[in-house]
Amino acid sequence: MKTKFFLTLAIALTVATVSQAQTTFGIRGGVNMFNLNGDNADGSDLDNKLKVGFNAGFNAEIPVGTDFYLQPGVLFSQKGAKFGDDGKLNLSYVEVPVNFLYKPELGAGKMLLGFGPYFGVAVGGSYKVDGVDGDVDIEFENDATLLTAPYTLKRYDAGGNLLVGYEFANKLSFQLNAQLGMLNIAPKINGEETDYKVKNTGFGLSLGYRF
Repeated sequence: MKTKFFLTLAIALTVATVSQAQTTFGIRGGVNMFNLNGDNADGSDLDNKLKVGFNAGFNAEIPVGTDFYLQPGVLFSQKGAKFGDDGKLNLSYVEVPVNFLYKPELGAGKMLLGFGPYFGVAVGGSYKVDGVDGDVDIEFENDATLLTAPYTLKRYDAGGNLLVGYEFANKLSFQLNAQLGMLNIAPKINGEETDYKVKNTGFGLSLGYRF
């Protein structure tokens, strides 16, 4: 049901985008610094480190008022975390962010201030230990066993975005964004909820261009 809702929302936003004569389109790409925050099954905090990845995608800006825009988009984003000195979890998502953007004039360009929700679908994941041949693939399921739980996560994610940046007169821009996952992506264990909580959290820096 959630998937159908967000697909319907994405289609509706696309139709609205095409129907707006003043709508502009843009591309962006940059680096991510992400972690997995939450609690272990015993209630203690997860102890992970930031992992570097990249993001790339496109968006549209639909004017909804003076200096205000609705900015739906599609983004490929690498997330995950580092564990200790040699473990690394790599996660790849396709996301649909829908930001509410304020773009007042500032100097020769425009300031960018925005916030909004995102919905993500995991399209790949692996766990790797330095010095050990081969990666362990992550399974995306809502339920796991005690044996498979360390390598299982839920496929769907959702949360909130915050962004601040600047768009130059030549339509080039830079943007700093923060993202807070609000869904617990840890699976149930043998059909039962546990105290194990995992959420995507991080920030990114990207460059963009509007056509």
